[in-house]
This record gives sequence, C-alpha cells and structure tokens, in this order.
Amino acid sequence: MIRFKPGAPRGAPPRFLSRLRSLAVPTAWSAVAVAHRLTCPLARDDALGARLVSSAVLCAVGTGIVLHIRRRMLREVRSARRIAEAAQNVLLRPPPPRVDGLAVAAVHLSADPGARIGGDLYEVTATEHGVRAVIGDVRGHGIGAVGTGAAVLGSFREAVHDEEDLAGVLRRLERAMDRHLRERVHSERDMEDGAPAAEEFVTVLLLEILPDGEVHALNCGHPWPHRLTGAGAEPLARADPLPPLGPFPLPGELPTAACGRLLPGDILVLHTDGAEEARDADGRFFPLRDVLAEAARERPRTPQAVLRTVLTALLDHSVGPPKDDVALLILRNERCSPPTRQPRGVTRSATADR
Repeated sequence: MIRFKPGAPRGAPPRFLSRLRSLAVPTAWSAVAVAHRLTCPLARDDALGARLVSSAVLCAVGTGIVLHIRRRMLREVRSARRIAEAAQNVLLRPPPPRVDGLAVAAVHLSADPGARIGGDLYEVTATEHGVRAVIGDVRGHGIGAVGTGAAVLGSFREAVHDEEDLAGVLRRLERAMDRHLRERVHSERDMEDGAPAAEEFVTVLLLEILPDGEVHALNCGHPWPHRLTGAGAEPLARADPLPPLGPFPLPGELPTAACGRLLPGDILVLHTDGAEEARDADGRFFPLRDVLAEAARERPRTPQAVLRTVLTALLDHSVGPPKDDVALLILRNERCSPPTRQPRGVTRSATADR
C-alpha cells in the first residue's frame, strides 16, 4: 500500500518529490540573495565598504549553492556506483576460491574506464558431471558487449547442470545466442561500437574436469588455454577450433577434444585474446607464453601467484589501460589423488551393491 505524506499531491511521483526537496536549499539561498538586494541598505550603497559586504554575501550564497549541488551529485554518483557494482557482481561474479578440489583465481580488465565488466566472460561451476568452466570473448568490448555476454553466461549457468555432456551445453549456448541476436534485430538497435547484430559473435571455450583429472574441451574460435607444470607451459590442445557462435550454425556432430589429465599441482590458465594481443609502445605483442613459463617455475605456484605475475607483466608491457577487454581464469588441481572413475549415471550406492 502506498502512503502519501500530508500535503503531498496524490499521484505525485516519488522522484518528482525528491527533486522538489533538492531544490529547497538552492531556492532558500537565492531568496537570501534577493532579500539582501531589495531590503538591505548596504546593497544600494555605493561606498567601498558596502560593496565589499554585498560581494561577500553574494559569494557566500553562490558557495552554498555550489556545495549543495556538489553534495547531491556525489550522493547520486555513489548510489549509481553501488547499483552498478551489484549488477556487475551478478553478471560476472567472482568465482569461489575453491571448486570441488580445484583452486580458482580470476580477473577481468575492461577496456572502458571505470567499468568492471565488458565483452569477456568466465564462470566455473561444480556439477554432478564434473567441474565445468567457460571463458568467452564477445565481438567488441566494454559496455556495448555486456548484453551478449549476459545471454551466454545465463544459458551456461543452467545448461551445465542439465546437460550430461559438453556438446549439449554448447547447443544450449548456441540457442541462447540465436535468441539474443533475433531480439536485437527486432529492436533495431546496434551496439555502441557501431556493429550491426548480423555481425555479432562470441568465441567460447568449454572445459570439463572430471574427478580423476581428465580434461575434455569444446572450442568455438577461442584461444586454447595453457597447462602449467613443473616443466613449463604448453597449450592444452592444438586441434582446430569450431567457428564462433553467431555467424554460422554449429555442425551436426560436436566432437569433444580429450586433453589428457590435469595432475595434482598442475595449473590451467584460460584467457581471452586481449592478453595475447596487448601491445607495447613499439607495437610488439605481449609474450604470454614466455610469462607463463616463468610463472610455472616460481614458488609458490598458486593461482593467485600466477595471476599476479601475469597481470604485473601485462600492465608493464602495455602503455596505459588495455585497448581490449582481458579476462584470465586460472585453475589448479589440489586434489590429493585421483578417485576411481565411475560410469556416468551410476550412483555410488548402486556401484557398492554390485
């Protein structure tokens, strides 16, 4: 039930009443200035002392109005920042430090100053099918690519629990992307960077890490992650990826790449192409693999330490903020020993009864 304050006109919007209250202080200061000018004898006196007094009064009135406006603008900025941070945490929420025996660290650097989200996305979730992770890169960057990233992430968060294999998850992401593009065409609104909806796409990498450390992957146009071991850094796989989601339909068969095992202590570094394509003042690309090889030799080799090493080198290499969004998702296998692999769909109790 909506209640109105006494004297407030019924049906008056709360925002309108708020604006009226915000005008009360400037109006009062203006009334003081007008009253001083009309009623005070010093305001009509041409003597130097009278002019100084009038100038001081007007200066005080102007200062009061400016300070009031400044305080109100700061309150609105803080309120907008709190709302934006809440929305950003819902869309690209920080991952937990551990997910089913895997240590996790992640970071996102937006190309838009002041924004914490943009065209890059990531998520890692523990499911009954294993730990599943996604990292993606929407065409474009910054706030203009947030809508596409939200559509893909929202679909992933539901599909990873429903679909038994990665191919089913990728089909769900493709359908979500198709719906998003159709809605954009109907709304006849282009992205902020001027790209029409027909040219929008997103690269996606899906990973599945089973309890025994076996890694499966589906790659749609995304850079392959790197595996960090005691021997250095190497790409997780070298197979040709599928096309990105958006421009073309996926093929009828989606073969999942078997990427070997993630042994205890091994680290996976998932990244977007913003990390590889960052340039220095001379136009040289960021040597990501060399930096990862150096991070693999450091101790302690934790996700947070690797993330700190890569970020420090990246920011030192680039001049100023990144020109493209950068996302890093780092997973370390901290399981003591790989458990016995069970067929999917067979519960532990059913296995014990045999």
